[in-house]
Amino acid sequence: MIHPSVVVQPALASDRFVLRPLQQSDAGLIALHTADRRIAEGTRTIPHPLPPGATEAFCARILAGGSGEDIWIIDGSGAGHAEVIGLVSLTPMERDQSEIKYWVAPAFWNTGYASEAVAAIVAANPQGARTLFAEVFQDNPGSARVLTNCGFEYLGDAEAFSVARNATVPTWTYLRRMA
Repeated sequence: MIHPSVVVQPALASDRFVLRPLQQSDAGLIALHTADRRIAEGTRTIPHPLPPGATEAFCARILAGGSGEDIWIIDGSGAGHAEVIGLVSLTPMERDQSEIKYWVAPAFWNTGYASEAVAAIVAANPQGARTLFAEVFQDNPGSARVLTNCGFEYLGDAEAFSVARNATVPTWTYLRRMA
């Protein structure tokens, strides 16, 4: 039985996939994709090379709850694609704000999957945020287009440390005010 204070993360349907909560069985495909240097270097936190057990530990931490982060798997199995196409996370911040992060496997780049996944999260607004924030590395204009396609506005430049790059990287920050 689920405790009454536990919020069950919703699954969100899209035309080409389902955004669903993370499962431990996703670890293998997540590890496959995040071991790709291009994915790791597009994030702050994924190391490259990916250490053994890192993905399993990530999944266990998220599934244990209390991480303060909601994770959705972009599951394309209903349309004949991989069970894990990518991942979207939403982290609550102060003052009814949330930060959205996402990655999509390189085989699905430039197909609209990332924009569709972010749009589904924005439409559902599962954390009831008044404002969504996102940042992308400046050498990743495709991720910036995903955000502008979903109604995010450019806020400013900043920097963030990338574990995979072992360097501080220039970023663009975006926001979307929710209705």
